[in-house]
Amino acid sequence: MSGTHASTAPPSYLVDTGTRKGLMAWLTTTDHKRIGVLYLGAMVTFFMVAMGVGFVMRLVQLTTFQKLISAQTYNALFTVHGVIMIFLFVIPGLPAVFGNFFLPILIGAKDVAFPRLNLTSWYFFMAGAILAVLSLFTGGGAPDTGWSFYAPFSLKTGTNVSLAVFAAFVLGFSSMLTGINFITTIHRLRAPGMKWFRMPLFCWAVYSTAWIQLLATPIIAITLVLVILERFFGIGIFDPAKGGDPLLYQHLFWIYSHPAVYIMILPAMGAITEIIPTFAKRTIFGYKAIAFSSIAIAAVGSLVWAHHMFTSGMSNVAQIVFSLLTMIVAVPSAIKVFNWVGTLYKGSIDFQPPLLFTLTFIFLFCIGGLTGVMQGALAVNVHLHDTYFIVGHFHYVMFGGTVMGFFAALLYWFPKMFGKMYSKKAIYASWFPMFVGFNMLYFGMLILGMLGMPRRYYVHLPQYHTLHVVATVGSWFLVLGLLGFFATLLYAIFKGEKAEDNPWGGLTLEWTIPSPPPVENFDEIPTITAGPYVFPQEAQ
Repeated sequence: MSGTHASTAPPSYLVDTGTRKGLMAWLTTTDHKRIGVLYLGAMVTFFMVAMGVGFVMRLVQLTTFQKLISAQTYNALFTVHGVIMIFLFVIPGLPAVFGNFFLPILIGAKDVAFPRLNLTSWYFFMAGAILAVLSLFTGGGAPDTGWSFYAPFSLKTGTNVSLAVFAAFVLGFSSMLTGINFITTIHRLRAPGMKWFRMPLFCWAVYSTAWIQLLATPIIAITLVLVILERFFGIGIFDPAKGGDPLLYQHLFWIYSHPAVYIMILPAMGAITEIIPTFAKRTIFGYKAIAFSSIAIAAVGSLVWAHHMFTSGMSNVAQIVFSLLTMIVAVPSAIKVFNWVGTLYKGSIDFQPPLLFTLTFIFLFCIGGLTGVMQGALAVNVHLHDTYFIVGHFHYVMFGGTVMGFFAALLYWFPKMFGKMYSKKAIYASWFPMFVGFNMLYFGMLILGMLGMPRRYYVHLPQYHTLHVVATVGSWFLVLGLLGFFATLLYAIFKGEKAEDNPWGGLTLEWTIPSPPPVENFDEIPTITAGPYVFPQEAQ
């Protein structure tokens, strides 16, 4: 790929330009890079809050009797933790931050297709977040339904479910607007010569995700509106006492929420696919297979929702069909893992912090994926359903997958985003307690679930106590590592050494422009003449 920039770098996107200064320059910006940074700041803040809530929930499990908090408070914390992590961090995570910041640069564009719509989507995100926070302190207190708002309990509880559900509804608009923007940007703004199979694979992942955001999100939006209508007007849609069907709610919820799992994981996979060839110094193995597997995950992942409902009384035929589809959806994910390992094989490995978190992602995601296939087996699912095994599996996929992918992407692109370099030794030091604590916590949950410990219980029987203590101590190590990780990056933003334009030796377009990038990315739109990952030693 070729790219050019002026000999004297134009003003950084971080420097105020135009008539507005200071805070107003940020709140009214249409620069895709600033909007990405706005998302990053908001989401890391939400992550820290939800981490604190999860920390308290684990402290509760240090004893078999409860005096720390009441059962009602535990249910409220449980819901708050889930709502913040899912709707305010994991679902918007990589597309909102790195999709916004790097997608236009990776395809050689000066901005996204609809810059003002991009800013609007951030305001929808913040409005939804504020409403979610307000729901904790108004109208009967924090909702206690869990993040899935299952009917009929969500219709009958006296807590402030309606406002929390409306907050999720507003957040859905942010997701849909972002999806529309990214699809249009990729179709209309690719640089000359940037054919579909010359796009970096992160763009393919964001593209697949954007279609899920656009097609699946309206389903959950309609479902949440129906919950609000039933709570306010007593319409019998989901309440069986009024002739409604609670299973209808489950179907509608999971028709969105299972594809949403891939909204969470696909961009992380895309970021991993950018990192591996850079640090293996090799062209990605199986480019088209990875590109098409992103589309396949998005497509097949939209057809497997009912595997969350095997114990709800579905017909045998439906159970068998959804079990088979669950096994099939593992195939494109396995293709990606195979190609990542194939790229690393005989590569000139440059072992840097982004690669460490990438390998961590692959290891933890594989555990999450394999435990997911276990649940796809009908007989096993009946035993494991609604146990701690589900909680452990979910966190291996979401935290071990999406969040570790987020961290790897942040470490990889941090020098480009902020023009500063972090302390590698401090990142290695924070990784160790993070990795050890993660596996103590969530592998402990997998074992607890296989032994029969139900999830959502705020107390437990003595036979589960030892493993609960192990899991809780693991959470302390995990929190310690996370605090060290974010402290290192925050210090680097203000006090870090100046980063080179291309510290990792990457070959995609973002590494051809200054760090941090100028306001409109490129002085001249580059012309693309080759695929994105051809290293000199391979071209010889």
